Amino acid sequence: MTERPAALPAQADQAPHAIPVHEVVLLLQTDPAHGLAEAEAERRLHRYGPNTLPEATGDSLLKRIALQFHNPLIYVLLVAAVVTAALAEYVDSTVILAVVLVNAAVGFVQESRALAALESLREMTGSEARVVRAGHPRTLPSDRLVPGDLVLLEAGDKVPADLRLLRGTELKLDESALTGESLPVAKDEVALPVGTRVADRHNMLYAGTLVSGGTGAGIVVETGASTELGEIHRLVGDAEVLATPLTRKLAKFSRTLTYVILGLAAATFAVGIARGEAAADMFTAAVALAVGAIPEGLPAAVTIALAIGVARMVRRQAIVRRLPAVETLGSTTVICTDKTGTLTENQMTVRRIWTADREVTVTGSGYRPEGELVDTDGSPVQPVPGGALWSSLVAGAACNDAALAERDGEWVATGDPTELAMLVVGAKAGVAGLGGTAAMAGERVAEVPFDATRQYMATLHRTPDGHHVVHVKGGAEAVLERCHAWRRDDGRDEPLDEAALAAVHAAVARLAGEGLRVLATATVDLPAAGEGGADEAAYAVRFGADHLGGPAVLTGLQAMQDPPRPAARTAIEACHGAGIEVKMITGDHAVTAAAIADELGLDHRPPEERRVLTGVELSALPPEEYADAVAQTAVFARVSPEEKLRLVEALQARGHVVAMTGDGVNDAPALRQADIGIAMGRGGTEVAKDAADMVLVDDDFATIEAAVEEGRGVFDNLTKFIVWTLPTNMGEGMVILVAIALGAALPILPTQILWINMTTAVLLGLTLAFEPKEPGVMGRPPRPPDRPLMTGGLVWRTVLVSLLLVAASWWLYDREVGRGSSLAEARTAAVNVFVAVEAAYLISCRALTRPSWRLGPFTNRILVLGVLVQAAAQALFTYTPAMNDLFGTAPIGLDVWWRIGVVVLVASAVVALDKKLAIRRDARVVAALAAAGPTAPGPAARPLGG
Repeated sequence: MTERPAALPAQADQAPHAIPVHEVVLLLQTDPAHGLAEAEAERRLHRYGPNTLPEATGDSLLKRIALQFHNPLIYVLLVAAVVTAALAEYVDSTVILAVVLVNAAVGFVQESRALAALESLREMTGSEARVVRAGHPRTLPSDRLVPGDLVLLEAGDKVPADLRLLRGTELKLDESALTGESLPVAKDEVALPVGTRVADRHNMLYAGTLVSGGTGAGIVVETGASTELGEIHRLVGDAEVLATPLTRKLAKFSRTLTYVILGLAAATFAVGIARGEAAADMFTAAVALAVGAIPEGLPAAVTIALAIGVARMVRRQAIVRRLPAVETLGSTTVICTDKTGTLTENQMTVRRIWTADREVTVTGSGYRPEGELVDTDGSPVQPVPGGALWSSLVAGAACNDAALAERDGEWVATGDPTELAMLVVGAKAGVAGLGGTAAMAGERVAEVPFDATRQYMATLHRTPDGHHVVHVKGGAEAVLERCHAWRRDDGRDEPLDEAALAAVHAAVARLAGEGLRVLATATVDLPAAGEGGADEAAYAVRFGADHLGGPAVLTGLQAMQDPPRPAARTAIEACHGAGIEVKMITGDHAVTAAAIADELGLDHRPPEERRVLTGVELSALPPEEYADAVAQTAVFARVSPEEKLRLVEALQARGHVVAMTGDGVNDAPALRQADIGIAMGRGGTEVAKDAADMVLVDDDFATIEAAVEEGRGVFDNLTKFIVWTLPTNMGEGMVILVAIALGAALPILPTQILWINMTTAVLLGLTLAFEPKEPGVMGRPPRPPDRPLMTGGLVWRTVLVSLLLVAASWWLYDREVGRGSSLAEARTAAVNVFVAVEAAYLISCRALTRPSWRLGPFTNRILVLGVLVQAAAQALFTYTPAMNDLFGTAPIGLDVWWRIGVVVLVASAVVALDKKLAIRRDARVVAALAAAGPTAPGPAARPLGG
């Protein structure tokens, strides 16, 4: 990132939020009324540069293509292709290169599609700013702003740079994208202490935030990379992009396998030379062993399995940018999730209404006016006209500037979230229209807007019968100060004595303690106006002078919150059942975060062990206590971007695979650092989407749980492919090694080995990528991050099947030679028994820890089709003259096929017995662990398949 000159001095005590605004004006040498002169603005633009963030530099096209070949096994294949070509084995060389190129093409195309799908979500729009230059307001592209510019703002504007507020009228900003604060923040010009955190700097307006109400003017103090947004951009660039668990495991597995294969090839060459064979022949045999032992289909299988996972995730509302991210979700041990918009609706909703005589619950959530009021016994409540409940609903909907309209089946909300909540609950109860005016309130003739000092809003209405009424809503303390009575459900007004006040305060404390935002409503009934307009004008003047026109009557309390998404609790329970921790990391207040966490069942520990850590508390922790505190806490509130990043790093340092969700600019550094970053497609910022590996189209936490399920299925299928393909490849290599060691003719020729690899990898092995998820995939703990791809039980099964393949091919080859068959016929029999045992083992690999017959034969129709096509290909390989000439094969009789069938049955029985013994052994271990109690290691310690 290019260094920029500082717009203000670097001293902490001269930070723009910490000094009076007139000093900011002096330091920036600007004019608070006329702004900068044009010539000075041009000089500053040349000095500070445009008001833009540095461009992100992605991988070039050539690098993206080259990365498709970055794998140790691919390197060995490329060397093998070159060597075979040098030895004039052009068919072998061509086949090897074809496998490599097809794998690279599939990976590149799928990655490009995923990037294109993400791009379709983005809405690239330029922004403009209203600036005063030389005393004249004008509209400029935001990239032309410089420090010292005077910027004018009103509702709906995006703040174009970091501004120090100069003046404002009822100014509120939506800073959720930057700080995570879910409610609009009221702004004022008062200087603040130096150490005030970004989320609490009420005199600053930060780039990228939105004006949700009021008007204001501010002085630009920072632009481009020097803004808070620019600092987050720097953190994103500095965050380390980690290799995924799958890529790490595959890289380690590939290195190990490469060493084993090269060792076998070297052993083959050495044994042959020791027996007096020609060096050239032994080198060809060693290359044939290496090519045969390399699982050429593995890179393609990985890519195709991940691509299938991508397609399945798209159907479940998730778009994946990087293919390995599909499997990373299946490895996830901790999900760090934002609250607003992910676990919650991001739509304030009145949940309860308290009056002097009752408390009712409101059903429905969000801005859809669907729901009802219900009593404590669950019975519907219909507000009585003139009663306290009715009056509170009318006041909340009448003293309101929000609007809600239905367009194309969607409800479009305009205005402050709290006002929208009160408007919607009035509509649910039938006392309000959706344009912002209560049906029973009459015409608004004057208003006292909300003010941060007053902490309430009031409106004066003329009712249809000629009376006037004032409706009030605001903070409970501010409204109570102006009330002399409270209204009962029968419409009577009674004095607000000490006992009544105590009841109101107790209700406010209880509701606020549950994480609800509590607003009070009140009414002032005025005498009827006369026939002329003088009385009404007098009311309006009086109303404006003493704010209310008379003593008010408290009608009730409306308690609201941003409600949890309906499916979020179930999704969190599923994650807990799968052994995945869920932690909430939000910029919202601690009480609100704790209440939502309790409602969702986020922390399944006993209540006395639960706690919420704030950003300030995290910063104060000694380094030696930090990691333990993070591990033992499920809810973090009021955290900054740097703290989110540090939280993710602390969890990763403890060996966790971390998924991080977020939608705001403040989430971007942590999204990039996490093993998998998950951004919101609807409400997410472009910065968050660019930093993430996956985008949720519907912004719903439940989609993450579905994606974890898909990721686990993908890993299972990759494991099945590896367990199937390794015995094939190792068996082929061992066939050649045994022949060299015995000094015998090869039972399977190198070209025939290539035929087996080329056809079975595509027609048989790759069909495992289409296996549906096994039942109970979310009922088991996540795999330990350090567990290798091949566990002890699976290594043993690989060795067992390899030996079965070698024994079967050698037995049938020797038998056919002993019966007088030609070498070509004997080799053809050996190849066919090899492929037949592979096909039978493929069926077994459909389920590694249970009998395969339980899955049903047609749950994977592509596998059935692959087996049939492979059988047809073997018939062509055996009986067509062209194939006989190309691969050195010959037709075989029906009796040979009977012997092949017997061998297949015997091999299948041996594998089934081994699997049964492994299943019983695992069951005994799990039972022993369960009997040992909850402190013992869980089933996660058991390897898949033994």
